[in-house]
Amino acid sequence: MKKFILVALIILTGCSGFFKKKTEHAVARVYDDYLYESELKSVIPPGTESKDSLTLVKSYIDNWIRQRLVIHQAEKNLTSSQMDFTQQLENYKNSLIIYAYENELVKQKLDTLVTDEDIENYYDVNQQNFLLKDNIVQFQYVKLPLKSTYVNQFKKLLSSDNPEDKTRLSRQCEQYAADYFLDDQNWVPFNDLLKQIPVKTYNQEEFLKNHRDLVYQDSAFTYLVRFRDFKIKESVSPLSFERTRIRNIILNKRKIELTKKMHEDIFEKAQKQNDFEKY
Repeated sequence: MKKFILVALIILTGCSGFFKKKTEHAVARVYDDYLYESELKSVIPPGTESKDSLTLVKSYIDNWIRQRLVIHQAEKNLTSSQMDFTQQLENYKNSLIIYAYENELVKQKLDTLVTDEDIENYYDVNQQNFLLKDNIVQFQYVKLPLKSTYVNQFKKLLSSDNPEDKTRLSRQCEQYAADYFLDDQNWVPFNDLLKQIPVKTYNQEEFLKNHRDLVYQDSAFTYLVRFRDFKIKESVSPLSFERTRIRNIILNKRKIELTKKMHEDIFEKAQKQNDFEKY
């Protein structure tokens, strides 16, 4: 299919007379620069429909032509010194080499074990860096069809802290609820909950302070919410809400320390062995 598309493009672009090899056609030309069909192989992702493939390839060719035209114009107007990127390319190459080596070092030697104690200690020392940007809540939520006869039953189960009632609530949700969320141990942004229930609140802080339970109806559903706890934005974020973030911070600090130590070790070893001199 791709071969068919490329041949069709050759016809469309009128370049079938140009050859890179005996068996390879050019699909576009800008001055003395040619684009060959072999260079288009990576343009079409596997499984792409033929119509979409044709669009992708035509777009690539058009962009290539425009780019080459601009490059040609630039080369006519820039001096040789302005087009000398030897130093920049060397610096870029060196940066890529160092980056690749640092990544390999991290893969081989980074200690990725972050204990609960590590996380708790970091949190205790840096609480001022974990202020909430949004209000967060712990809650349980059940969405029932408007004409459901189980509303009162769900209200009672939601208000209960009895383990047996919690188990029963979970089973009832699986059978009768249109949607539900029962994990009231995790913290969730309050705005995420508001996306699920069509209730409007202009002062989230006041709303949360004045509502422990919420029953709301629209034209199709009844929404039941029980709030277990809440935290207001700009207050200290709970540890459980920041655990993943803290783990990533600790790992990133270890990466920085590991690569810094590698640089220092290489320098000190070379210095002892007189592998470099300053003139």
